[in-house]
Parts: sequence; structure tokens; C-alpha cells
Amino acid sequence: MKNGIEIRWHGRGGQGAKTAALLLADVAFKTGQNVQGFPEYGPERMGAPITAYNRISSDKIRVHSNIYHPDYVVVVDETLLDSVDVTAGLKANGAIIINTAKSRAEIEKHLKGYTGRVYTIDARKISMDTLGKNFPNSPMLAATVAVSEVMPREDFFREMSASYQHKFAKKPEVIDGNMQALEMAFEELEEDIENDKVSLSA
Repeated sequence: MKNGIEIRWHGRGGQGAKTAALLLADVAFKTGQNVQGFPEYGPERMGAPITAYNRISSDKIRVHSNIYHPDYVVVVDETLLDSVDVTAGLKANGAIIINTAKSRAEIEKHLKGYTGRVYTIDARKISMDTLGKNFPNSPMLAATVAVSEVMPREDFFREMSASYQHKFAKKPEVIDGNMQALEMAFEELEEDIENDKVSLSA
């Protein structure tokens, strides 16, 4: 797909991977891009592995299949690394983003020799610190936007704030926590992203 990116999400039922993919599609659409956001249909039991997808492009999207060669992979639950081939088809010039408290070095041995960029973020800790519960999808959504640079940071935060205000109109106390989770995730990854840009250009 020219002038666009493809993203594959891996998570478990109940963790919000599908919701994050749909939210990303909604926000990208509001910034003027053409989008797709959809889950891979199957038994969506609580805790069962699920897959979701995004296509985001400045051009009209004419493909409607699942995504087999993504630019980015997002892993919302690190326990999937030993049971699902999360790097299958992932482009070498892309990146994988994993929700884990472990370091890159600890995680890389589970990635079947993948040689592209690897980013780790402790979305559970961020969620607990900002929301008091383990809702990793907001931090992982922010991490995905930060790494993919699919839209400017200010556009993302503006549209997410508007989305949360609509979604949580009757629970405004949740809005601040979710926005803080987005900000913390962005900040946690910024240094790693900049360091990788320097090493790639060297």
C-alpha cells in the first residue's frame, strides 16, 4: 500500500486491543486520512488471543483483506510472545511495540530473530498509576502513534481529548486519567525513538 501504513494488533479478549485499533482509525479519520480499523473475527472469549488491524493512508484504500505484512505490530500482552508468531510478516524496516516491564534485550530473544526496531513500554504500570486499573489500551495507543508517527502529536492529543469527553461524558474523572496515560506513554518512548533515529541515520 503506497502512502500509508499497516498495523497489526495482538492482545487478549478484554484488554482493549480491538478498541484501540478502532480508536486509532477514528482519530486518524478526523485528521483527514483514509482509514480501516477491524478485528479478525473468531471466538472473542475473555482472555483468548485476538488480532485487530489498521490501515491508514493519505490515498483511498482499495485493499480489504487482513494484513499479512504490517509496518508495525503492537503486542498488548507479552504472554502471547511464546504462543503467537507476532513478528510473522513484519517488515524489517518497521517496528514492534510490546507491553512489558522487561528490557529490549530480555524481549528480543522471544522475537524469532526479528532485526527491526523493538520498543518496550510498561503499559500496565502507566495504567495503574493514572487510572488505578490495568487498562493497557490507552498507553499502547499512544505508543503506536509515537512510534509510527502516523499523525502529529498535537493532533492526536486534541482528537483523543474530544473522543474521551464524548465517551466519558458521565464520568469526567476518567478523562484526566486517560489523557495522563497517553502523555506518559509518549514521554516514555520519546528518548528511545530519537536514539533509534540517530543510529539509523549514522
